[in-house]
Amino acid sequence: MKKKRTRQTEDSSGVHLWLVLMKAFQALLPHAASSIKRTELGDSDFRVLEALLHKGPLPVNTVGPKVWLTPGSISVAVDRLVKKGLVSRKGHAEDRRVRQVELTPKGRALITRGFGEHAAAMESIASVLSENERLTLLRLLKKLGKHAAGE
Repeated sequence: MKKKRTRQTEDSSGVHLWLVLMKAFQALLPHAASSIKRTELGDSDFRVLEALLHKGPLPVNTVGPKVWLTPGSISVAVDRLVKKGLVSRKGHAEDRRVRQVELTPKGRALITRGFGEHAAAMESIASVLSENERLTLLRLLKKLGKHAAGE
């Protein structure tokens, strides 16, 4: 007969923590993907536009690491977004070697609406947690992530 776990015997090992984090992430992913899909953008394009919405114009080589894209992938993504009229490339005022990417009015309108809908979808999922639970979860996840990153 299998022993039922109680709070006192709950598994708190590192491997169990990783497993629970992965299961939670996998459960959240379809909700995020669904709200992003409604924008008719791919995941990487959504991430690039969202970064520009919240950070303002950025050099191309700065955008990639912020949205987890390699230098080759960010170039392709920016080319695609330029062709769609959602971003433009401009020279940097102080350094002519640097190319900045910024939202066009069309891109800003699309990502403002799309991000708002995405935020609402994520809020709906997160509504199961109280404000204190959210703050505790955020603090602990940041602590774990910084430790894992060697910070």
